[in-house]
Amino acid sequence: MKTVKLLSLLFITALAASCSSVRVSSDYDETADFNQYKTYGYLKDGIDKAEISDLDKKRIMRAIDDEFAKKGFTKSEKPALLVNIFTKATKEVNVNRFGGYYGWGGWGYGYGWGWGGPWGWGGNYNSVSTSTEGTLYIDLIDASKKELVWQGVGKGVLTFDRDKKQERINEFVKEIIAQFPPKQKK
Repeated sequence: MKTVKLLSLLFITALAASCSSVRVSSDYDETADFNQYKTYGYLKDGIDKAEISDLDKKRIMRAIDDEFAKKGFTKSEKPALLVNIFTKATKEVNVNRFGGYYGWGGWGYGYGWGWGGPWGWGGNYNSVSTSTEGTLYIDLIDASKKELVWQGVGKGVLTFDRDKKQERINEFVKEIIAQFPPKQKK
């Protein structure tokens, strides 16, 4: 029984570890010249509409500022790019059944002789877990044209642990912004 529980615990741990990564994708306007963009600012009305707490909005904006600074962008009052964010969250319920009956039995006449007894080990172990998967969209809008030129999307399991939120948000934003600027075909 201990072996089944240990294997179940290892499986759940491996499953949780595989859920910790952020899956990203991006899309962009192929006619946009991304070399012209050196400054950015936030689309105030858009950031305000994101359905998350003001604290999480600040965390996301701080992470975006850090990643853009690493890429040489400057925050400006008259930006070339406007940044907008929006989010979605979905709750997922996972039910896993582990175990079964293992052992000897089945041949011989009755249970009186041979290996025909009901001996063995095992049992069933069910595991139910819930997680919240979040999606963060980062839109980059050409400020002069008021047109969307790039969108990055990151999906992954969220944490509600206050001490780990900034770290998880940083991971989302870093993975998304790594896709910008796009590698355009020549």
